[in-house]
Amino acid sequence: MPTLNLSTNVPVDAVVASDILKDATKIVAKIIGKPESYVMILLNGGVPIAFAGTEEPAAFGEVISIGGLDASVNGKLSSALAEILETKLSIDSSRFYIKFYDVQRSFFGFNGSTF
Repeated sequence: MPTLNLSTNVPVDAVVASDILKDATKIVAKIIGKPESYVMILLNGGVPIAFAGTEEPAAFGEVISIGGLDASVNGKLSSALAEILETKLSIDSSRFYIKFYDVQRSFFGFNGSTF
């Protein structure tokens, strides 16, 4: 159920996208403490984004989870995801925002129902 929705203005080819999806899945699962089989990663490359008045490489992410998020976890996730973006897409960590949502089970749907 943990979901990372990541958008960047950097075009992402299939090989890099696959690497990011694999790495992000492992990191989100490990840091939040949920099985990888529950993790969903969405990666949107080439999205028009202006940050601080420029269109230099930047990204925005949202993490949604039923539990598992707190100040310590959020900080670790932010750091780990920023490292992936810098390594794979040359996005400086100062050009990446991330928003965390800890939602109730009834607000997360799956398999035609809610959790």
